[in-house]
Amino acid sequence: MSEDVKPTREKLVSHGATLVAESWGEPSRAGIILLHGGGQTRHAWRNSGAQLARLGYRVTIPDLRGHGESDWSPDGRYSAELFADDVRAWCAREPAPPVVVGASLGGLSSLFALGEAPQTAVRALVLVDIAHRGEPVGVSRILNFMRAYPDGFESFEQATAAVAQYLPHRAVASAGEGLRKNLRERDGRLKWHWDPRLLQGSDSGEQREQNAQRLLRAARAIDAPILLVRGAESDLLSPEIADQFCAEVPRARRVDVHGARHMVAGDQNDPFLDVIVEFLAQPELATCALASAQ
Repeated sequence: MSEDVKPTREKLVSHGATLVAESWGEPSRAGIILLHGGGQTRHAWRNSGAQLARLGYRVTIPDLRGHGESDWSPDGRYSAELFADDVRAWCAREPAPPVVVGASLGGLSSLFALGEAPQTAVRALVLVDIAHRGEPVGVSRILNFMRAYPDGFESFEQATAAVAQYLPHRAVASAGEGLRKNLRERDGRLKWHWDPRLLQGSDSGEQREQNAQRLLRAARAIDAPILLVRGAESDLLSPEIADQFCAEVPRARRVDVHGARHMVAGDQNDPFLDVIVEFLAQPELATCALASAQ
């Protein structure tokens, strides 16, 4: 596929919200759906999507509801069930069961969509630095950053400085246009693209444990290979939690990507893609074995 092929813009309506995506490749092909994490947009997958498309895959990268160019929920609700139904809606557009790749919130939504009724059939599932539970320190770090600027920023430079403090391992110059796509001008200030109502509510310890068990049940019910891709330096998904997930889910296996934190593709895109392409070439692999992407 030529490198100058532009993605096609796609839309669908799910539970009163118009959702937006970009796609590459022939619509008749079975494809790959890349789902971003909370607080991100489809542009987090832009490089990965384009490279997979050049390898001949049909690729779709949506903005999750409440993010990017997709609508905010009309009633302000952002339940696991709503996100799961959105994933089902994107899968239903495919001519055959797709491969679903979900990072963080995209991965959690995929587990519910594929493992709970009405189950959606897929060829394989890739979870990117997310499992049935997260380390509290990593979860808190992400939520604290998302809550830190309710009034937005006075300038793009101020937003860049905030991101540099949050992601000190990333080069400041790497923000650029990627950061601009995550900001919207409202009321004379630059604000994040996502609906702040996404952060409403907090789970108790008991609720978090119930949710973890629910996610494990969903994962065990998925009739497809599952690859858990962990950032080796992640503070959200520890090796212990990843091992527990694989021990509880017979069709899951794990790969660590070295040099990557929670946002694996953004930190180490090429090693991440190497892992994905190898997995796609051997989807029958379903045993829990730790591999290493150097």
